[in-house]
Amino acid sequence: MRKDWIKTRANDATPTQMYYAKKGIITPEMEHVAKVEGLGAEFVRECVAVGRMIIPANINHTNLTPMAIGIDAKTKINANIGNSSLASDIDGELEKLNLCLKYGADTVMDLSTGGDLDKIREAIIQNSTVPIGTVPMYQIIHDVCDIKNLNIKAMLEVLEKQAQQGVSYFTIHAGFLLKFMPLVSKRKMGIVSRGGSLMATWMMHYHKENPFYEAFDEICDICAKYDVALSLGDSLRPGCLYDATDEAQLSELKILGELTLRAWEKNVQVMVEGPGHVPLNQIEYNVKIQQEWCHNAPFYVLGPLPTDIGAGYDHITSAIGGAMAAYHGVAMLCYVTPKEHLGLPTAADVRDGIIAHKIAAHSADVARGRAGAIERDHAMSDARWAFDWNKQFELALDPDKARELHDESLPDDGFKKAEFCSMCGPKFCAYRISKDLMKENNVK
Repeated sequence: MRKDWIKTRANDATPTQMYYAKKGIITPEMEHVAKVEGLGAEFVRECVAVGRMIIPANINHTNLTPMAIGIDAKTKINANIGNSSLASDIDGELEKLNLCLKYGADTVMDLSTGGDLDKIREAIIQNSTVPIGTVPMYQIIHDVCDIKNLNIKAMLEVLEKQAQQGVSYFTIHAGFLLKFMPLVSKRKMGIVSRGGSLMATWMMHYHKENPFYEAFDEICDICAKYDVALSLGDSLRPGCLYDATDEAQLSELKILGELTLRAWEKNVQVMVEGPGHVPLNQIEYNVKIQQEWCHNAPFYVLGPLPTDIGAGYDHITSAIGGAMAAYHGVAMLCYVTPKEHLGLPTAADVRDGIIAHKIAAHSADVARGRAGAIERDHAMSDARWAFDWNKQFELALDPDKARELHDESLPDDGFKKAEFCSMCGPKFCAYRISKDLMKENNVK
């Protein structure tokens, strides 16, 4: 889709969507997003220009289908995949990627930490039609072998290489400053972000400022060159309810707001990451304070998980918090799988995590009146009333699962036309009884 579009930008030094939007240019990506979202193209351009919406679309990821993240768009979900030093391989990650695409993940993050990271990432990008994000710190540590060997030159080399490959957004932990370390000691669970904990180790070893913060302008220059959006990571996100919305979390958030403005000056698109573990009664405040301090840049949250005791079911825990967060203005939810806190997700875990968060995102879109959202629910109601089982499967967020559960007890094709399911049977189906009553009393 994008090969011809990119050719026209060959001579542009800053080929970012924000750059064109500020110039008053509606790009083909903006036009595509406008059609998908049911918005005006000029409105999309205005949102991108002021940073309220981002279109993560690296110029080297030409097989990507453009999508938008922002409060004015439908709520998006991200799925994390990636191997560890203990498990998985390229084929395993591609299997997870294909599930992400099948079940509707809007973006995918490759969080691989072991093996040939470049080959894994290259395969994922080549096979993905959605934007791919990374946490470059993982490869930086992989390449330098020890966090103490980290230096700005190595950091920038990794970012440049990943940008050249086609990564559409980087999570970087640039808002965690050395002066925030004493605040961590007040917490029950300290630092639960992998990137944040690595950064803390480096800062405490050398007693120097965060190198991502120090090199932020150079990072933005790389992002502007390839149109890589920045996902400003929350190194100090709370890992338990006790630590939610504490001084450490909020101190970092203020810095992320400052970095947002600096990135925008260089025409780099930005979204801001958020918590984490947050009680239901604090979710709205977290969203509102981010919008204020980060100038309405799209908010991207992990969860939030409103309880700490859902181990094994944390895809449900996260979806509960995510639905509320999205209703209050979060633009993208990072999925959580049943394996959260317990292990590396399998392909089945990926599927469960995606669907749980698609439900949360869609519920928020219905509540926020997003174009076309509730119409799907109305169509499902019509299909149920008409006993159109195949249509019900088609409209479900997970058609395969809906069909599987129906067919466990009524597998024969003839039951696809039956006016009952195995729950009520032919005698106690409320739909059928209601229809009979209406027919007997000539109610139309």
